Amino acid sequence: MIIRNEQDVTAAVLAEVERTPDARLREILAAAVRHLHGFVRDARLTEAEFHQACGWIAKLGQATTGSHNEVVLAAGSLGVSALVCLLNNGEGGRRETTANLMGPFWRQGAPRLANGGSLVRSATTGAPIFVNAWVRDREGRPVAGADVDVWHTSAEGFYENQDPGQADMNLRGTFTTDERGHLWFRSVKPAGYPIPVGGPVGALLRAQGRHNMRPAHIHFLITKPGFKAQFSQVYSSDDPFLQTDVQFGVTQALVGQYVLHHASEPAPAADVQGEWYSLDHHFVLDPGEPVLPRPPITGKAEGDRPVRVVIERM
Repeated sequence: MIIRNEQDVTAAVLAEVERTPDARLREILAAAVRHLHGFVRDARLTEAEFHQACGWIAKLGQATTGSHNEVVLAAGSLGVSALVCLLNNGEGGRRETTANLMGPFWRQGAPRLANGGSLVRSATTGAPIFVNAWVRDREGRPVAGADVDVWHTSAEGFYENQDPGQADMNLRGTFTTDERGHLWFRSVKPAGYPIPVGGPVGALLRAQGRHNMRPAHIHFLITKPGFKAQFSQVYSSDDPFLQTDVQFGVTQALVGQYVLHHASEPAPAADVQGEWYSLDHHFVLDPGEPVLPRPPITGKAEGDRPVRVVIERM
């Protein structure tokens, strides 16, 4: 088609999209073109702004490494990750779900541990926490034999892949639910943390006057044949950033009660003498297949531990 005006551009692109043999890909491309072209018109995008946007997108890929995924970070910071999750779980968004964001820090291959084991593999400061979790299906029946991958930050707010000072796979482990759908383990209470802001995501947050904090949470990845793989995060009820999570991930179903116990209350482990925490939480799986995405990171950072940079909310 010879282009006569700006309307012809959209019509021409959509006509070419219709040649796509794969029906689902054709549907996705057509929607993307309509919305992208509509965005350009609604925003009245200037040429300078267009080039700026292209540069920002290019920098997302350039800032992605084996131990850091800037693209996933951007998707979360714009609410896209949360939206995709909620639309694809809980019967297509029709009911509450315990599914949540994958996040940019999942690593495959966490060591397998027996129930009751500890995630701590190197000297790690922080209050002890004892976690009990139960996995059930939609009808409330326990899901036995499910693999549950667990990971979280240290009490200083660093995942082990970010922190060369932590042992490889520290604060990560894989458990299997028993006949009651139950798993349990020991660790240290995680801290909320600022997401990295040295790249294009940081520039975007500063431009909006947003902070870069995530509330404290523990990640769970639950898989078993016959059920859809479920990524989840259980957020600490005492965290000040629950309402303004930079990744828009906090849902009511995943606000966990991290209960503080004082030294006068006996802990589940005899070596704990001071304060400690407990967390009990339930997860509900949807039927399906346990298909996993490609892990967003594949390695561990080297050199010095990154400096925490906190942006204040304006």
